[in-house]
Amino acid sequence: MHDARLLLELGDEAVRRLARRGYTLDLAGLEALSSRRARAIGRVDELRAESKRAAGEVGRAAKAGSSSTEVPAELTALKERARELKDRIREAEDEVEAAEAALRDVLLTIPNLPSDDAPDGDSDADAVEVRRVGEPPAFGFTPRDHVALGEAMGILDFGRAAKLSGARFSVARGPGAVLERALASFFLALHTGRHGYTEFSVPHLVTRETMTGTGQLPKFEEDLFRTGTGDRDLYLIPTAEVPLTNLHADEILPAEELPLAYTAWTPCFRSEAGSYGRDTRGILRLHQFSKVELVRLCAAEESGRELETMLGHAETCLQELGLVYRVVRLAAGDMGFAAQLTYDVEVWLPSQDTYREISSCSDCGTFQARRAGIRAKDAHGGRGQVATLNGSGLPIGRTMAAVLEQCQDEDGSVTLPEALVPFTGFRRLLPDGSTD
Repeated sequence: MHDARLLLELGDEAVRRLARRGYTLDLAGLEALSSRRARAIGRVDELRAESKRAAGEVGRAAKAGSSSTEVPAELTALKERARELKDRIREAEDEVEAAEAALRDVLLTIPNLPSDDAPDGDSDADAVEVRRVGEPPAFGFTPRDHVALGEAMGILDFGRAAKLSGARFSVARGPGAVLERALASFFLALHTGRHGYTEFSVPHLVTRETMTGTGQLPKFEEDLFRTGTGDRDLYLIPTAEVPLTNLHADEILPAEELPLAYTAWTPCFRSEAGSYGRDTRGILRLHQFSKVELVRLCAAEESGRELETMLGHAETCLQELGLVYRVVRLAAGDMGFAAQLTYDVEVWLPSQDTYREISSCSDCGTFQARRAGIRAKDAHGGRGQVATLNGSGLPIGRTMAAVLEQCQDEDGSVTLPEALVPFTGFRRLLPDGSTD
């Protein structure tokens, strides 16, 4: 969430930067809400000061009339005045609360300011390629997609998944389920053992406040799965970024302990509102999928460096698997709501003859930390701002699709990357669904 004062100080610059991501900032409206809040706070301060003076007058009048058996009329009037002031203070405090809520409601809908390093544009066609790693495999046959391969081997079953849950769900069977688990175990071992992340097991249902902290709410409620009512109004997480980042909501972190690096393997639930017709075949865009997520919290001034670090960690996953991929920098209008700069890592899918996104690594600056109330303090008591970053490291389904497609043989078998063998216990998926 933004600091209203900072947006107003930036003025036309804030308008320009937000326009790059397709958002029109109403400066006049923001100024009016901010002024309303300031006036309300000022009125409360005035009334409290007046109430304090009235209390002093009551005390002096009471002391002066203590020798009399009758309550002086002046004292009665002063007490009535003090009561009136207390009522007016309560009313003024209600106005402060209403003004702050109105300002907060607007601020919660304003996306993060994009970095000047993000190129102009609003689609994936406007992304800037940073690098390519590896050469797409040249097959001497027409490569099959992961759906054809998985169903022929019997390791993926979309028909039974639809019977259970409807469209956009999948079932992995036998060696397919083992491969999913192996990928997650490999990623977690890599990130905790080599990259220094702490692994967490986190809730998959979270509160509205938790979703608000990372920016999923209030703007993107239609993209979420909601369950429960009243006090048990909870949401299924769309990514482990949500609980991992909010672990420190409303906390002051010791600055010397930063950066913090967290990871978790969780299911992710997304309604994919508005995406119907895109990537409906296979396991590229499901309502439920699993993913190993990376989250970093650091000093605000270190976020750019931390983004490059996290990007390197996501790339290492693909490098260890020997998969062909490229890195692009997303356009300002194509980034997520909370991001100020995002790199996408795109893996090569032979069946589509193109690169497809497999990881997004985003620098959110102080945007999420402000929403979630995460701050830092050094050993001398100095306060500092915290930046948050998140990235996929990696999604299991999309990685599985890439492995099946890039590592396929003409006979329909798949030779797994060597790095996965210790986690699967087999090297090849055979056409009949067996392994060796």
